[in-house]
Amino acid sequence: MPADDLEEAMGEDDLAEGQVPITALQEHFSVSFTRMIAYAAGCSIKPHETDYEGVDITIVSSTEYRGYYGPQFELQLKCTYQESLLKDDSMTWRMKAKPFRKLTRRKRYIPAYLGVLLIPREPEPWLRTDEWGLFTRSRMFWESADNLRYDGPIKEYHTVHLPRRNMFTGEQLLGIMKTIGDAEEGSR
Repeated sequence: MPADDLEEAMGEDDLAEGQVPITALQEHFSVSFTRMIAYAAGCSIKPHETDYEGVDITIVSSTEYRGYYGPQFELQLKCTYQESLLKDDSMTWRMKAKPFRKLTRRKRYIPAYLGVLLIPREPEPWLRTDEWGLFTRSRMFWESADNLRYDGPIKEYHTVHLPRRNMFTGEQLLGIMKTIGDAEEGSR
């Protein structure tokens, strides 16, 4: 497709000020947000070259727990500015069937989670900095793939609910690691 046709097909609304597609910026912002939380909590990140397995990154702890040393989990990240998806008790997210099935496979060796980052709608900036620090009004909600699992029929999409109490913070991240690390051998 010629470059002029591509620009018409995408439309000006699909490009950010720096001419990068807004969806690409959202993807990078969600990974960066997650990295900052993980690093501040003392964890590390393993990137994935592709999300063929239905996950974007792996978060790893270097702590020894009752059951395991170095627990880790895989995380599928999504990003949206649609405040209407935030309900009284949960964040709703509509997933395509194929990625949903990949994320919620029963035989996953490493536990998997879904995180949905809610960012401010323009014109409010996603991030601002001043002499006092770095600030964002963004917030991420998460849920274990085990808790999202659905065995019924799925057509093209499946809607999941991430509890509002599951706010992705350093404290909650360490809680996830403790849950995985304290599990009895062979169970999580």
